[in-house]
Amino acid sequence: MRLDTFKIEEWMNYYCPTAKYDLTTTCIEPLSLRELLILCNIQNASEITDVKLTYGDIHGSSRLKNAIKSLYENQEFENITVTHGGIGANQLVFESLLEKGDEVICLIPTYQQLYSIPKALGANVKLIYLREENKWLPHLRDIENNITRKTKLICINNPNNPTGAVIPDELLEQIVEIAKENNSWILSDEVYRGLNLFGNPYSKSIADLYEKGISVGSMSKTYSLPGLRVGWVCGRNDLIAEINKHREYNTISVSILDDYFSSLAIENRDKIAERNFRIMREGRKILEDWLNNEVYIKANLPQGGTSAILRYKKDISSKILCRNLQNKTGVALLPGETMDLEGTVRVGYCTEPETLKIGLKEFSKFLRTL
Repeated sequence: MRLDTFKIEEWMNYYCPTAKYDLTTTCIEPLSLRELLILCNIQNASEITDVKLTYGDIHGSSRLKNAIKSLYENQEFENITVTHGGIGANQLVFESLLEKGDEVICLIPTYQQLYSIPKALGANVKLIYLREENKWLPHLRDIENNITRKTKLICINNPNNPTGAVIPDELLEQIVEIAKENNSWILSDEVYRGLNLFGNPYSKSIADLYEKGISVGSMSKTYSLPGLRVGWVCGRNDLIAEINKHREYNTISVSILDDYFSSLAIENRDKIAERNFRIMREGRKILEDWLNNEVYIKANLPQGGTSAILRYKKDISSKILCRNLQNKTGVALLPGETMDLEGTVRVGYCTEPETLKIGLKEFSKFLRTL
């Protein structure tokens, strides 16, 4: 299987370690283990230190599956399997569902994995570009014009990375109806689910809306625990059984400690959400105030998730802009070229507030030198 270069990961691996002000991150400031235990009111360390470091439950512990089940309206144990991060979940879905020649639709910009892996597996991938003027939301007509009876899978990301757009539940249901008419599966990468800034923090899950809906979740974004490397898939029983068959070749089980801490975090999600929404709202306000005073940038403010796309009014490639910006100021932004969005940069606004303020201020000064 020949893969395209994962542009975002390649860029971040090279540039982020040397950044003074890293604004590329899409995680809300990660929790330390101490902070997690305090939030969850764990006072007896023996609950952790007495855990034997054996293999964990193969498909996830009953405790973790119960916690995950509580995030959905009508999922059961047999509809859930635990994976090595959301990235492992997506990979397993594609390997279990797709064959060479299958037709796949992917709404972009999105996480590159959602279209590069199907392409590498030999699928015929159709890209539908979300439009900035439509606040990065899908146009139903675009999907209708591209879907056929041969379309096996539609890939979406909600809330969206990198734009921060949130698909309204009504629009999501309309997308489901289009998929039903063509008997197509829908994979919804929902690793930011629970981070809607307005209305219900949790959008409806595609797995609850549609029999052929596949929901992927993760501990990395909503729960600020990317170091746990735990994700999951929710879907139809027969699909989960096929995923588990593939999973046996590369996972065995997630770490028993990661399973434990993930269970703890989801069980105490309201406390984590209170902390995380405080960070999100403060960061979004800093970003909004900056945008109101920055003449060389236009953007749709994020409605959820942890990042935003900034379109700059300068005649320079995004890679050169980001490279020169970091070399001169220490500010790291992600170039739009890595997301098929030339002329833009991605900013993560949920980092430490002072880092965000200084980074945006330095970016403004840099833009005025071009």
